[in-house]
Amino acid sequence: MLPRDVISTGPLILRPPVDGDTEAIVKTCDDPMTAWFLPRLPSPFGPEHARGYFDLAAERWEGGGAEFAITDNGQYVGSVGVRPPDHWGVAAIGYMVAPWARGKNVAATAVRAVTDWVFDHGVRRVELETSVENVASLRVAYKTGFREEGRRRDAKRLRDGRYVDMVSFARLEGDAAPAAEPYLPFFEGGELCDGVVRLVPMAVEDAADYHRMLADPTVAQYHFGPPGTLEDDERRCRYTGYWWVSGQRIELAIRDAVSGAFAGHLQLMEVVQSLGQAMVGYSLVPEYRGKGFMTRAVSMLVDWAFANTGLHRIVAGTEAGNAASHGVLERAGFSREGVHRALFVRADGTRVDDVAWSRLRPS
Repeated sequence: MLPRDVISTGPLILRPPVDGDTEAIVKTCDDPMTAWFLPRLPSPFGPEHARGYFDLAAERWEGGGAEFAITDNGQYVGSVGVRPPDHWGVAAIGYMVAPWARGKNVAATAVRAVTDWVFDHGVRRVELETSVENVASLRVAYKTGFREEGRRRDAKRLRDGRYVDMVSFARLEGDAAPAAEPYLPFFEGGELCDGVVRLVPMAVEDAADYHRMLADPTVAQYHFGPPGTLEDDERRCRYTGYWWVSGQRIELAIRDAVSGAFAGHLQLMEVVQSLGQAMVGYSLVPEYRGKGFMTRAVSMLVDWAFANTGLHRIVAGTEAGNAASHGVLERAGFSREGVHRALFVRADGTRVDDVAWSRLRPS
């Protein structure tokens, strides 16, 4: 049984919800982003539903869990709740933040405080689960010391009927929860641009262009692995935020800065933090070749990586006969390091050599 406490953490006060929170709760739950990621909420959400929430909050406290309103200067800015611990001392936490309070570290501050509080009251493990597409919630989990334990494919259903993958996290009593900065920070302003080329995170809207590009014979000849379906590529695009915030990889659409047209794909992948190393990979649609687009794109991304991450060494691999790709890397400042013999497997089963390249952080 968790006590009905009030928690003070930084500028925030966490307390049980009260009738005076009704209007703010209605606005929060009726917000499109809240409604999208919490599909079991009634939509539209009205005062009568808020009264039902107060009843559920009271039941949660009586059942051994907790339900807090997050307040700042006395005003409601979100909610955080804990399901009653089970027989093994395991509880689950969930949260939402009012639209007017997002981007202010509200959820991370509240989740960290409540998690520490339940540990103080005998809970030994706290679990957290969030959609692979809910980047803000993923950032909260990583920032508050929760460790990723796996993904549940098509585990929940969104309002449009589509099933979504969920990422499972947990934190154990005694786990360190450092306020670490992400290894791969997001681009300031959401993109990189030099006036000719724009680099933006891949989105579901790019899937069709990406799929058509990979189907082009001049691209497909250098693509290794079985071809994917459009559905596969849409799913891949939905993982862009998760891969980035978890420090695994960056997936970018290359766009014409003037027209906005899709010109290609660029990725920073195989990130090994202990080595400070990552790999670039790229493809360009035929109509944008020979214009310097890929050299600009690769140079921008590598320059950004050295300026904003702990990466020391960025590598690339190209098929021995892919002269155009060799030229991109040479112009982008990469040096040839050697050859991996018979590394790549073509569609017909034959093998070809891989030329290895690298570019090091400037000393």
